[in-house]
Order: sequence, then structure tokens, then C-alpha cells
Amino acid sequence: MSIKVAYCIPALYSISGMEKTLTIKANYFADVLNYKVCIILTDGKGRANAFALSDKIEVINLDINYDKIWSYPIHKKSVIYLQKQWLFRKRLTKVLNEIKPDITVSMLRREINFITKIKDGSKKVGEMHFNKSNYRDFDKTGSPNIFKTLLAKLWMNQLVRSLKRLDKFVVLSYEDKEKWVELNNVAVIYNPIANVPSVTSDCSSKKVVAAGRFVRQKGFDMLIESWKTVYQKHPDWTLTIYGSGNKEAFQKQVDDNKTTESCILKDAVLNLDDKFAESSIFAFSSRFEGFGMVISEAMASGLPAVAFACPCGPKDIIEDGVNGLLVELGDTEGLAEKISLLIKNETMRKEMGRMARIRAERFGIETIAGEWNELFVSLLVK
Repeated sequence: MSIKVAYCIPALYSISGMEKTLTIKANYFADVLNYKVCIILTDGKGRANAFALSDKIEVINLDINYDKIWSYPIHKKSVIYLQKQWLFRKRLTKVLNEIKPDITVSMLRREINFITKIKDGSKKVGEMHFNKSNYRDFDKTGSPNIFKTLLAKLWMNQLVRSLKRLDKFVVLSYEDKEKWVELNNVAVIYNPIANVPSVTSDCSSKKVVAAGRFVRQKGFDMLIESWKTVYQKHPDWTLTIYGSGNKEAFQKQVDDNKTTESCILKDAVLNLDDKFAESSIFAFSSRFEGFGMVISEAMASGLPAVAFACPCGPKDIIEDGVNGLLVELGDTEGLAEKISLLIKNETMRKEMGRMARIRAERFGIETIAGEWNELFVSLLVK
């Protein structure tokens, strides 16, 4: 069955998980399964894609430019946003009626509020790249705020109403699926990795690696604190964190901890496989995730992961004590202890790395694309 699928996502220029995941899937669908794939954007016109996209894929930019809202005074933001939402709905409706996809997939951004009301004949699928508890996450570092709590509840109720109207709603973990008790249209499909690298780590170097954006969500402040303890015991090992964003506060923490020589903060790189291959342990410190695809990517390179068991993803990916180690969220001493355990036990480290690579095969694009294809076909034959 030849399937035509349209994806709605804000833009493709960011080096982040949602853009990477979509690119991996779309390329496979177009090049291997011979899908007709169209990706519909609202922002980033003229900007280069962060990840290479197949020439077979059509990209349509609706030129809505939501990013420009931030340049307006606060009293104008709401009005401008509503205007842009109206324009987005109008242009998206026109495009979908012109290209006539069999399936339209919302990446659960601004179009989720109206996508099921567009009568173009396509089945409507939602694809969640967050977990339920942290979707539209508010800053939880401050004191409780009644207004924020009420707004979050209203937003979630609105989202649930929209999700109920979808033909299928896809989440990234079984842990998260259990939270969507209001819905009966939920499926679980993991994020894919593009390939299992041919060159992998032998887990012999004295290097720990981590990767992600330098934002609070990724918990690098906790990892850096844990590393202070690890460094005291193993000063000949290094931790390198790769990521985009502002490193200033994190670098100050490293300097204050007097671990400047052993804890190194670097810019994001497109090909993390090379960095994984030269390391021996992967550290994961996120406060929350949708899935945590970087864990499976590190495991594919033969690295055992030491990870906070945050919501959601790590508990779906890692079998504790077999192909990695899980630590209670926020337990920085526990994280340091588990990293040190793998540092001290080379045999354990290498065996867990071997098992990690085997586990990572579960997330290969061939398997994940097959699950998506099965879901799409099931919707179209109804």
C-alpha cells in the first residue's frame, strides 16, 4: 500500500529530539517504504535543516512565523497570536485539501487545537514528544502559583478534548501511556535510532559522556554536582557534556566545584556516535523527558547508561543492572555512586555495554518504521 503522509511541525532547523526523530522516520518512509511524505512548517523559512532530509520529501512552509510574537510588547502578544492561529488554520486547511494526504500527523503543537476540524479526508494522528505531566511545563522552581496551576489544568482539559477526536494518539513509553486514563485511542511507539553504528566503544577509555540542551530540564546542574564526588575518587576520569544553549551558569558551577579540568562543557555536535565510541559510560540526568532517545543512541554505541529514572523513558529503555543502571530522580549521590561503580568495575562496564548494544537494536528504524506502517495501514483499512 502506497501511503501519503503529512507531518505538521513548527520548523526543522533546531538540533533537538523532535526534529531528529521526524527526519529519521520521514527519510525511511520515503526512501525505503516509498511513502509520499510532506512536512508542513510554520516557521524557519530560509533556514537550513538541522538534519539531512531526503530529496523525495516535500517541504511546505506556511510562513506563519510564530517566533516573531516574542518581539511584540506583552499587551499585543495575545492578539498577534490569535491572528497567526487564524492564518495558520486557513493556510493549513488549504494545503491539506490540495495535497490530499491519507494520514496527517500533528506533532502536538499549535495545530492540535483544530487539526481534527479540517475535513480533507485524512486520518488524524497525534504524536506526543513530551510526557503528560510535563507537557506545556511551567517553571516549577518558584513558589506555588494558583494562576499557573489553574492555567495548566485548563490547558490539559483542552488538550484531552482535542486528543479524544484523533483517530490515534501515539506516546513514547508505556510508563506515559498509563497516565492517559481519559483516552481509549492511545498507542505506544518508541523513538527510533537511525542505525546501530559499526564502530562502537570498547569501554576502556577513562571518559564519561552526556548530551542535551543546556537547560534546567536536562539536569546538568545535578550531573555536575554528582561529578564533584566522582572526581574526588577518580581524578583521572573526565566528563564531557555536549549541548546547545547558554553554558555560563553551568560553567560557573564547574569552576566553583574545582572540577574545571575534568568536567568539560562543549557545543552540540551532529554526530554523537563518534563521541560515544571514544567514551566508556553515558550519564543521563534529565528531570523529565518524552523518551530520552539519546540513551538508546548511546547504548547502540555500546555504552552502559547511568540514568535518573525520570518520567518518562529511561525505565522503558534500560533494564536496571543488565544493560545500564537506574537511579532515583534527584539522588545526586546515588548517581555519583553508580558512575563510580562502573568506573571501578571494568568487567561489569564492558558486559553492560555489550548488553546495551543488543538492547538498542529494539529501537532500530526498521523495527519502529514497521510499527508505524502497521498503525497507518490499520487506520486506512477501517
